[in-house]
Amino acid sequence: MGVNLSDLITSKSIEISYLNGKTIAIDAFNTIYQFLSIIRDRFTGEPLKDSKGNVTSHLSGLIYRTSRMLEAGINPVFIFDGKPPEFKQRTVEERMLIRAEAEAKWKEAVKEGDVEKIRKHSQGASRLTADMIEDSKKLLSNMGVSWLQAPSEGEAQASYMCNKGQVWAAGSQDWDSLLFGTKRLVRNLTVTGKRKLPGKQVYVDVKPELIDLDVVLKSNGLTREQLVIIGILVGTDYNPGGIKGIGPKKAFKRVKDEKELEKVIAKVKWEFDIEPKKILDFFLEPPARDMEIRKEKLNPEALKTQLVDKHEFGEERINKVIEKLSKGKKGQTGLGSFMG
Repeated sequence: MGVNLSDLITSKSIEISYLNGKTIAIDAFNTIYQFLSIIRDRFTGEPLKDSKGNVTSHLSGLIYRTSRMLEAGINPVFIFDGKPPEFKQRTVEERMLIRAEAEAKWKEAVKEGDVEKIRKHSQGASRLTADMIEDSKKLLSNMGVSWLQAPSEGEAQASYMCNKGQVWAAGSQDWDSLLFGTKRLVRNLTVTGKRKLPGKQVYVDVKPELIDLDVVLKSNGLTREQLVIIGILVGTDYNPGGIKGIGPKKAFKRVKDEKELEKVIAKVKWEFDIEPKKILDFFLEPPARDMEIRKEKLNPEALKTQLVDKHEFGEERINKVIEKLSKGKKGQTGLGSFMG
C-alpha cells in the first residue's frame, strides 16, 4: 500500500527512452502485486492459471513487461523483500483481513454480474505466496535479469543502492522510497501504455514518472525528516491509516508549523502501539547493506521448460521473447554501461 504523498509531490513525465542505459532497482513485491492485480479475466476476476490451477499472472507480467524494459535499454535489478520489522505485523494482519473481505465481495459481484465490482474486488483479493516468489526469482534468473534479496524492506535496499551510486533510481509505484531517502524514484515503469481509469470507460496513455527527492524537499521547504513525519501522520505501512482526519495537506501544514516530531505528535491523538520515533528512525536508518549485483545469464532452454512445459505458455510467443532477449544481451557491454 505505502504512504500517500501524491498531493505534495510533482513528478516529471518522461518517455521510456529517457531511461535508456540506466540501471533501476525495482521493488519486486510491489511490481508482482501489480501483475497479480491487473492481469485477470475481465468477467470473472480470476487470475491467469495453467491447467493444473497454478496462478501465472505474475509470470506473464514479469516475462513480457521486463522484456519491454530490456528492449528499451533499461537494466532492471529486482529487489525482493526480506524480513519485515516486527512492528509491521499489525499491517500484515490488517491486510489479510482486507483481502478476505475483498474476496467475499468479489464472489458476490460475480453472482451479480457487475463487471466493475468484479475488477475492483478481485484486485483487492490478490495474494502473493512463497511459491510465487520463488517462481518469480527463477524466471528472472532464466531471463538473465538480476535480482537481490534485501535484508528487510525492498524499497529501503533500493534507496540505499541508489544513494550509493550503484543504481540510477529506485522503481516502485509507492512513495515510500522517498521516505527511505532515494535520490530518484521512477513510477509507472512496469505499467506503461494504455490503461483504463478505475470506474470509467476511459483509457489513458501511462508514461513513466520521475521524482527527484531534492526537488520535492526544496519545493516544499522540507527536510527529509519532516517528509517522513508527514508520512507518519498520513499513514505508513507501520501505522496504517495514520491520524484520523489528517491527509497530506493537513499533515504538511502541521509539520511546517511545529517542525519537529515530538511537537507534531503532541497535538494529535496517537492510537498506535508503536512509538512514532521508532517509525521515524526506521525510515531514516533502515536495514540495508552493500550488495553485489550478480550478473545472470539468459538460459533459453530453462526459460521454455519453466513457462512452456510447466505452465503452458504459448511456445511461439515465448520464442519471440527469447529472440528479443538474446539480441539485448548481445548488445550489453557490462553493468558499467548502464549507470547513466
